[in-house]
Amino acid sequence: MTDSVLVAVDVCKSFRQGPETLQVLRGVTLAVAAGQRIAIVGASGSGKTTLLQILGGLDRPTSGTVCVDGRDIHNLNEKERGALRNRALGFVYQFHHLLPEFSALENVAMPLLIRRMHVGEARFAGPDSVTVGGNVLRFKKALVATGARPVRPPIPGLEEAGYLTYENVFDLTECPQRLLVIGGGPVGCELAQAFARLGSRVTLVEEDPMFLGHEERDAAQLLSDALARDGIEIHLDTQTTRVRVEGNDKVADLVNDDTKRTVAVDQILVGVGTAPNVQGLELEAAGVVYDDARGIPVDDFLRTTNRRIFAAGDVCGGNKFPHIESAAARIVVANALFLGRQRLSAEAIPWCTFTDPEIAHVGMYVTEARQKNIPVKTFTILMHEVDRAITDGEEEGFVKVHVREGTGKILGATVVASHAGDLINEISLAMSAGLDLHALARVNQPYPTQSQAIKMAAGAYVASRRTSFRTWLMTKWLSW
Repeated sequence: MTDSVLVAVDVCKSFRQGPETLQVLRGVTLAVAAGQRIAIVGASGSGKTTLLQILGGLDRPTSGTVCVDGRDIHNLNEKERGALRNRALGFVYQFHHLLPEFSALENVAMPLLIRRMHVGEARFAGPDSVTVGGNVLRFKKALVATGARPVRPPIPGLEEAGYLTYENVFDLTECPQRLLVIGGGPVGCELAQAFARLGSRVTLVEEDPMFLGHEERDAAQLLSDALARDGIEIHLDTQTTRVRVEGNDKVADLVNDDTKRTVAVDQILVGVGTAPNVQGLELEAAGVVYDDARGIPVDDFLRTTNRRIFAAGDVCGGNKFPHIESAAARIVVANALFLGRQRLSAEAIPWCTFTDPEIAHVGMYVTEARQKNIPVKTFTILMHEVDRAITDGEEEGFVKVHVREGTGKILGATVVASHAGDLINEISLAMSAGLDLHALARVNQPYPTQSQAIKMAAGAYVASRRTSFRTWLMTKWLSW
């Protein structure tokens, strides 16, 4: 019987593997099932979501202290760390159903490929080597998954006054009476609405003319109206120029064109985006092009400018959602280790802003299609035309499906509704399976459901295909 390595990480996940159960509990030391061995390391902002999904299939881990045999891994001496590395030869996940993102072949082969874990700061020493703790390691393939961190805007006085980000806002033990939210992206809008409904008097400041700059304007406008109804004081096209402390208040100066105003709050929440963790990696030595603000550019196979090196997760920029990182992890494993040719562009990856109403999207926007000279036609159903939405009192929103004009090929879709995150999945599945809008029109759905909106949009497409000649021909046939 092989000894088990005891590991504790701040995650919560259970895997069922036949008669054995591997259980990871928040902040508790675990014992890996007999005959198996594991070593897991995760730290805040280290890109562990992507990395651990690749190495072990842990779903959405969070930051925490890693312990081995009851001791903090950072307190181990070099001899003890060496013993840990020797015990960690070979990873434990030997059952392919533990990693549903990967194929059976990949799950069987991965434990054989992963031989040793090195703990320490890694820096590239050349196009095919890294240094870790003074050791030079050579590689045939490498992955950069260092994640991202919240952007800290250069607002004078902000650091001194103190502020919250998505990393520490959930450490609050009481709801602030007055809250200033800087940034009208997904995080800013979600948390602004959440705190408003918890009873905070919220002021939301966005430097652009509209929230959610990447979304369609009518969708963003519906959200703006909803936030206003929740009592949120909205300042669009406005900059926060200075922050200071006056007594128990944090005071911020806001500027809109020539109009200046001051707002006093108890807490400030900054949600203006994330910055990739690329500093200190010596990417130049590896020949990897990167940008401090945008991260590491990759091709459709997730390769960097050094074809040996892949990058995945938040360090790449673009859309930063856990489910996108999961898809990227699968692509990297297939392409780097198994001679795969999987493309990120082939994935129909939806995303959703979890406000009320929710805003979900998958595929192209109309502007993207036109930039690529793709003729596009849009079919729109308003939620107040859907019986179930009327019954539920959730009539705000719409379903928009974009198709290539003259065909039923789905290019993309936007859904604004109370359950948009659920509704978008049907369209995502259709796009992944290569189904067109005509196929969705033929799907039988229970009535009444809000997903009828998608079927109604598909029905509008089918109706648009009925030309005058077809109508004349059908009339003649039925009258014969």
